[in-house]
Amino acid sequence: MIKRFNRYELKYIIDVRRYRALVEDLKHFMIPDEYGDVDGFYRVVSLYYDSPTLSGYWSKIEGLKFRRKLRIRIYPGTDIRRVETAFVEIKQRTNRTVQKRRLILPIDLAERLCTEAEIPESLDEDDFVAASEIAYMVRCLHLRPKAIVSYRRRAYMGGRYETGMRLTFDMQLQGRTHALKVDEIANNQYFMPPDWLVMEVKCNERVPAWVSSLLAKHDCQLRRISKYCAALANGVRLLHNASDHKENLYYG
Repeated sequence: MIKRFNRYELKYIIDVRRYRALVEDLKHFMIPDEYGDVDGFYRVVSLYYDSPTLSGYWSKIEGLKFRRKLRIRIYPGTDIRRVETAFVEIKQRTNRTVQKRRLILPIDLAERLCTEAEIPESLDEDDFVAASEIAYMVRCLHLRPKAIVSYRRRAYMGGRYETGMRLTFDMQLQGRTHALKVDEIANNQYFMPPDWLVMEVKCNERVPAWVSSLLAKHDCQLRRISKYCAALANGVRLLHNASDHKENLYYG
């Protein structure tokens, strides 16, 4: 498991029909991720942290060149209640270059690190440095849980010439701004129509020519999108709508 890496990430929003055509073409260049189920999918659930003023959210909305966010991510499979291990990640972006630092911890230790800045014991040197950075962010920015994002992912890995490349399709994009424990069973809401997906191209140095040609063939347009921002904005909108509805009932 790679814990630290730098790479380029490009995002696209596509519909189901375009996704199916792309997958057919990808079979000639890439191989499915080994962690997928029999249909090639796995589930991803992430809990995002932000400051009281939502500095992480606004840095994305305002298009700042340098931004950083903290999340806890799990891969729950069929039963989220049986997950024991979580990935604590600092995701830092400078322009289109993404740097990620990752810790693998029991869920309770991951939550204490991200909420109480409590550094676990018995970490190796590299993990201790990452945990110390996370604790510093939590204390200085007063980070708190803000939104959960959940989706199904189908991933492909690069072939012989692009070993570090990944291409992912994220579908059934849902989120919530309540019940903010990453392994909790709770209702989510779609923040993107079910027949739309987020496609991400991730590579170490540059996008291969065949990938650029494939994206052009299927008319894929580069888009600036953050799943966290979309889930948070959708949760706030739903909360406001519910409040307005209650107010109308009360005064009606």
